[in-house]
Amino acid sequence: MTNADQHKAPRPTPLSRDQFRNFSTIPTRWMDVDIYGHVNNVQYLSFFDTAVNSWLVRQGLLDPANSPTVFLVVETGCHYFEELKFPEIIDAGLKIEKIGSSSVIYSIGLFREGANTTAALGRFVHVLVDRKERKPVTICGPMQDKLSELL
Repeated sequence: MTNADQHKAPRPTPLSRDQFRNFSTIPTRWMDVDIYGHVNNVQYLSFFDTAVNSWLVRQGLLDPANSPTVFLVVETGCHYFEELKFPEIIDAGLKIEKIGSSSVIYSIGLFREGANTTAALGRFVHVLVDRKERKPVTICGPMQDKLSELL
């Protein structure tokens, strides 16, 4: 085993639908596809952003224009297992790995419509901040309760 091999993180395996708490659908668009005929990798991050923030808005935890606090992305990543293409409907599964004092770590699974295993698995870390000051704010009360439903 080489020194480089000793420091490699294990590659995650695809997850199944039953490991996620909430789902939303996202249609792929013509503009999402690159020259190779599949959804470009940068679009996956957009799908994660859409899945997380649309859930927050639907739950009343975020009003993008008026909330006194907002979530900022501080980390994101993706593991790819299968290519997504156009036209397809993606089922975006959402769950929370951890709620910290001011941060939330999400897992997002992108599934082909009707598929049981993830085509891609994302990690998305949000920090709750004061809209004006951009300083971390403690997650508590009803917001923490609602977020906990995705644990």
